[in-house]
Amino acid sequence: MNDITSPDFPPSLWNAVTRPRRPASSLVDEVRVEVAIIGAGFTGLSAGLHLAERGHKVVVLEAAQAGWGASGRNNGQVIPTMTGAEPDTIAKCHGEAGERFAQLVCDSASYLFDLVRRHDIDCESVQSGWFQPAHSSGRVRLSANRVEAWSRRGAPVRLLDAAETADLVGSRDWYGGMLNSSGGHINPLAFAKGLADRMVAAGATLHENTPVRSIEKTPAGWVVSTPEGRVISDQIILASNGYTDWFESRLAPKIAHSLVPILSWQMATEPQPDAVRASVLPGRQALSDTHGDLRFFRWDARGRLVTGGALMFPFNGAERLKQRIGIRLARIFPQMGVPKFDFVWNGRIGMTADRMPQFYNPAPGLWTWAACNGRGVALATSLGKVFADAIEGVGQQDLAVPITPVLPIPFHPVAKLVAPTVLGWYRVKDRLEPAYH
Repeated sequence: MNDITSPDFPPSLWNAVTRPRRPASSLVDEVRVEVAIIGAGFTGLSAGLHLAERGHKVVVLEAAQAGWGASGRNNGQVIPTMTGAEPDTIAKCHGEAGERFAQLVCDSASYLFDLVRRHDIDCESVQSGWFQPAHSSGRVRLSANRVEAWSRRGAPVRLLDAAETADLVGSRDWYGGMLNSSGGHINPLAFAKGLADRMVAAGATLHENTPVRSIEKTPAGWVVSTPEGRVISDQIILASNGYTDWFESRLAPKIAHSLVPILSWQMATEPQPDAVRASVLPGRQALSDTHGDLRFFRWDARGRLVTGGALMFPFNGAERLKQRIGIRLARIFPQMGVPKFDFVWNGRIGMTADRMPQFYNPAPGLWTWAACNGRGVALATSLGKVFADAIEGVGQQDLAVPITPVLPIPFHPVAKLVAPTVLGWYRVKDRLEPAYH
């Protein structure tokens, strides 16, 4: 693909290499549908595709363009686990619904890659596996526990020792870890655009550059108002996640305040020499480790290592990260040296204190969720089918997610300010990890 940059998207690697698509028209009239979906990210597009394939009349409203938010800005790793919410803990907290959700997560990477193959979506998909190396001897025990817990749910996982890890990664920086062969990586923006095209081909209507100003329940149904039109629908899926309050702060404040948006930084090196590509992650797995201040990498289709980092304070973020992550990569992979970075970009991810997504049905006919906690690619795609099932009448007692009351985070503005500083505690804890058991 040629490098083409759209001014409507952040200057990311994905925007530079993904073929542009003509945006759908904005909504300028009143329409009546069965289902209105707000947000054309992975969840909204997946839900729209599933519902259209099942014969429902669906409209999807996107304030910018499909994949503009977190769905098109992430690292593209397809990961079938949660960050900190362990499967047994989820099942213990939420009973049968928690166990169904753990199974949904377990199967989520395979579900995404099967969807890509079934719809022939050109998104650089590579199902080469996802590896979570342990950064300390104590964390190997965590890896072993995770292998055992996910194995009981049928996940294709195994525990690698230090020598196997060094061979797989091309570095002796880790002590072992969990390899899940169902994971991998994609170009996330190309995947979002491909989903949009397939959804429209299946019969759904997409309106882009159409921010939603309000949602209201009336005797005629749900009324979704936009600057130049409105949609009257029987049911609604609010699929805006960490960007719920971005275009309209009053759209759904309780939902927006039930998560903390964190700025996530992604980076891509210049194309690397063949010798480096043959020795660093030679199997092209996706990798994200057990550090709180996460180390994560994967190759793209053009030989760039796609990585990233975290900052407590965003000032001069791109230049600071180029220096910090460049030095980090040279330490982990001496054969690479300090690389140059062609792209640095960022976007919002939604976080919760327990690292568990929240799923809501706050009023009859209204479905929504909050906080992928850094695991949105595989999970958000699978959630499209879950919400399609809910729209079709699958009861809460049978849904693949636990439905809970909406609980806004107390003192949310303060939490948003304080949250990035938690990174400091993660870094301290990471340094103490060798003594952790």
